[in-house]
Amino acid sequence: MAACIFCRIIKGEIPSFKLFESDKVFAFLDIQPLSRGHALVIPKYHGAKLTDIPDEDLTEILPVAKKIAAATGATDFNILQNNGRIAHQVVDHVHFHMIPKPNEPEGLGIGWPAQAADMDKLKEYYESLKSKI
Repeated sequence: MAACIFCRIIKGEIPSFKLFESDKVFAFLDIQPLSRGHALVIPKYHGAKLTDIPDEDLTEILPVAKKIAAATGATDFNILQNNGRIAHQVVDHVHFHMIPKPNEPEGLGIGWPAQAADMDKLKEYYESLKSKI
């Protein structure tokens, strides 16, 4: 945690353009934005992946992201949260991006490689997954 860039930002050791702070959440502008208003909303609790963060430390995340989106005036935007390197996570501290999408070239660009599902296999997986929730 001592080396975590986001923990250091929360502590004030690294300057940021802070937009919001509470006991559980810190939000600031991204310094490598995909578009104007691109912000990060992070829990103060340090954890690398979403599953590492206690539920009570996540309760303010989406309301804060919503407030920032409204404040930017964005009508189109993405809320993005990545877990693990192959899922494009770079900083090992849970963070949510609020990325305005003002036009086609700016903001988040993604592919969506959808696949046709075998309904029998999907039903089998559904039953397995549902029993664990």
